[in-house]
Amino acid sequence: MTVRFKIALTILVTGLLTALGVIGMVALAFDRFERETTFERANVFLTRVVATYDNLLDMQDRFPDDVNTLLRNLLLFEADTQLYLLDANGTVLSSTGNAKLPSGFKVTLAPVRAAALGNTSDTRMPYVMGDDPERMDANAVIAARALSRSVIRKTESAAGYLYLVTHKEPVPAGRLAVFRSAFAGPALGAVAAVVALTTLLAAWIIAAVIRPLRRISNEVARATRDGLSSASLEDPSPLFSSDVQAPAPPHKRTEKRDEFDQLREGFHTMLATLRAQWQALRQLDQFRREGVSNLSHDLRSPLTATVACLETLEQRWANEATPIDRTEDCRLVQMALRNTRNAAQLVRSMGDLAQLDEPTFELHCEVLELGQMVDDIALRFGERAAQKGVALQCELPGIGDTAAPLYASVDIELLERALANLMDNALKFTPSGGCITLSATRRPATATDAAGWVQVSVTDTGPGIAEADLPHLFDRLYQSRASVAPASSEGGKGLGLAIVKRIAELHDGHVTVRSALGAGTCVTLDLPAR
Repeated sequence: MTVRFKIALTILVTGLLTALGVIGMVALAFDRFERETTFERANVFLTRVVATYDNLLDMQDRFPDDVNTLLRNLLLFEADTQLYLLDANGTVLSSTGNAKLPSGFKVTLAPVRAAALGNTSDTRMPYVMGDDPERMDANAVIAARALSRSVIRKTESAAGYLYLVTHKEPVPAGRLAVFRSAFAGPALGAVAAVVALTTLLAAWIIAAVIRPLRRISNEVARATRDGLSSASLEDPSPLFSSDVQAPAPPHKRTEKRDEFDQLREGFHTMLATLRAQWQALRQLDQFRREGVSNLSHDLRSPLTATVACLETLEQRWANEATPIDRTEDCRLVQMALRNTRNAAQLVRSMGDLAQLDEPTFELHCEVLELGQMVDDIALRFGERAAQKGVALQCELPGIGDTAAPLYASVDIELLERALANLMDNALKFTPSGGCITLSATRRPATATDAAGWVQVSVTDTGPGIAEADLPHLFDRLYQSRASVAPASSEGGKGLGLAIVKRIAELHDGHVTVRSALGAGTCVTLDLPAR
């Protein structure tokens, strides 16, 4: 559901509820107006009757039939209205209704007294609802006047009441016809005009709200698509729409801004800040890569020279004409030579990783049958595995007349380096009597990937890796085995698997590892098949 549809639906529902509320309020107001008007007319009528006939109770005592006739004559021109003469207790003494009331019939006195008192200026009431003796409902507007008898000593309490009950007049058929014609004519046209006006107003409001939101959404989408690349950093204006000007500094902005302008300006400011930070990070990363690469290059030559000197010294001692006991000296030289070689390997790995991280680094890919490379790697490490007493197996289902070859577009030098690093790790941590399996298979193609993948796996029977170490296994300078020596020793440097991961990413592939303590380790390199 779009924002435009939500706003339109909200306006429609609000309009309908408002219209229903207005209609209901008008109906209630009209009904109240009719009741108040009826109450006022009834009060005026009773005031005139009481002023003319101030001895109705005495007349009722002496001439009850004449009083009843008099009351009926008074209501000849009052439709749907009944007049009752009540005593002080609310008992009906005389009635103009057609219904015959039982002897001693009483009405509720509370509304009668309220109506009788509500006609004074001090206690003016809008209207009073009371009993209708003929219909026995409380939906009738009533009016009442207190009556007194002609006695020498008058009391403050009323001796009786003149009670008037009115009902709404039914709407005549002619009035309904006039109402229909009036509504079908000017009123219907006015309603249609109001609906059209509100529709246009709602469309204008929706357009005014959606237009800046759509512009901001387009800018966010373009920023997401282009990212914080160097091209965008040099000229950020192409990121925004052609009609959007760069935000002016706060002290130069004199025009009024709404919330959307503030949001857009905040987005521009945030994007400019992110670009500046991204540029600083890029510069720092470039400086780091250049520093590591230069340091690796500068250290490689002296370390190589040191290795050469130590190897020469060791060779001279071995070829001395006069045998001298140099056991301790040879042990120290071998230790220095071993550590120097490891340091040289570490420097080389750091330099290679810095070179692989360069944005301008390019692969030199060739379509190759991976089974041949895997077989070459197995032959290359076969002697080292035999010297350590480790069995090396090679499983290549892709080689043979009946099986499909495993073709992939790879950089041969880099892929050999990745497989060599995996084999080095496997030989390093597989004890004598263990087994290493180097295999290559094809993963079946799927609906989303017709070519499929080629998987190269190195599986060992070593001690395995703890589950807590698996998420960090490809982090740089991270070593999962707690028993290995520091990075400068023969145990490992923590860069081999990081280089493998980077090489896989450069080939649009990925590397995964499965391992458990005491169950060995399997590292799988997935590459797109050709």
